[in-house]
Amino acid sequence: MKRIAALALAALLAAPLAADERHRPPPSRRVPPPPAVFDGRHRHDHYYPAPGWVAPVLPGSSIGVTFGDGQFFFHGGVWYRPYGTRFRVVLPPLGIVVPLLPPSYVTLWIGGVPYYYANGVYYAPAPAGYAVVAPPPGADGATPVPPAPPPRPLPEPIYYPRSGQSAAQLETDRRECNRWATQQPGAVSDPSIFERALAACMDGRGYSSR
Repeated sequence: MKRIAALALAALLAAPLAADERHRPPPSRRVPPPPAVFDGRHRHDHYYPAPGWVAPVLPGSSIGVTFGDGQFFFHGGVWYRPYGTRFRVVLPPLGIVVPLLPPSYVTLWIGGVPYYYANGVYYAPAPAGYAVVAPPPGADGATPVPPAPPPRPLPEPIYYPRSGQSAAQLETDRRECNRWATQQPGAVSDPSIFERALAACMDGRGYSSR
């Protein structure tokens, strides 16, 4: 009888705990933040996702760049490559050209030539934008100069499908329109031209923006 009573008491005490477990909210499903790496070279002093980190989706307004037989994406000084259905942070290959510099960078004048540095990568002016180059001779001793104030960025638009396009289709259309917009005359030097071209392309594919 004593053993039965003890078991009954234990079950009674465990009942509220079981109820609490049933009503406990599920663990967060948010994507954990990427491991950050501090870049203090040339007094850049910025944090970036570590190379090798895999993002489930690309940041908004990423720029697609085809180089050789590969596809790359660029956003905020960070380069990505497709990795299955996700995207891995990588170092860009030498020679790849991006139409716009990242929002934060360091300007270096070496041998009378301007170079731009951000996130471990050196850029040099190129006909279609800025090419990734090897560290120029004398870079270690170069004194950074403050860049000109960048133009005020336009608010990033939100696109709404007018014909019931899926989220996957929206992402595909956005990447292709991004790539097309960078090829329009003046888009390299004027972000407003790029944004207008992107909006026109997305409108033509059946999306409204706000």
